[in-house]
Amino acid sequence: MVMLHYTAMRTARAARDWLCDDRAEVSAHYVISERGEVWHLVHEADRAWHAGDGAWGAVEDVNSRSIGIELANTGDHPFAEPQMAALETLLDGIMARWNIPPERVIGHSCHAPGRKRDPGPRFDWARLAHEGRAIAIEGDPAEPDERRAEALMRRAGFTAPASFDERLAAFRLRHRPAASGPLDATDMGLIAALAERYPVDAAGAGA
Repeated sequence: MVMLHYTAMRTARAARDWLCDDRAEVSAHYVISERGEVWHLVHEADRAWHAGDGAWGAVEDVNSRSIGIELANTGDHPFAEPQMAALETLLDGIMARWNIPPERVIGHSCHAPGRKRDPGPRFDWARLAHEGRAIAIEGDPAEPDERRAEALMRRAGFTAPASFDERLAAFRLRHRPAASGPLDATDMGLIAALAERYPVDAAGAGA
């Protein structure tokens, strides 16, 4: 799979240099600057320490099953056009090389509910979905049911240890970033549609 992050650092070069520093004990396969510069830090076939604790489907060691892309952004402003264009080109190559379907392009927040928010609510998932580099879902509103929603979110990949509210927040960051408050009928319909169309298991969770 591919996991998208934001750097949350002052500059793209600072993020790049930190990811190359042994003291950081973190790494990523790629960093993309606001100007669209792409720095390739780790071979795609090698493990990079970008995911941390969490899970996606039955896979807990996500670092060994994913390619990590860091986007220079603090999380509180839109992602620059040259950066998004570079990301699209990079994703096209990665997805083709590793036969990764669009539903396996996820955010760090999907993998670590309650711990991570990147790439955050300002990231343009709809743009990626428009040409098949990620997914977008639609669903008819349904009666809210927390127990059913919890089970369906797990079926859709949101399996990392978290409270229901944290799991719902992670789902919304990815599929409904403007939403807030308790589980509602729109959430319920989208969660059900996601679980039905894109169920995640151990065999399908990785690159």
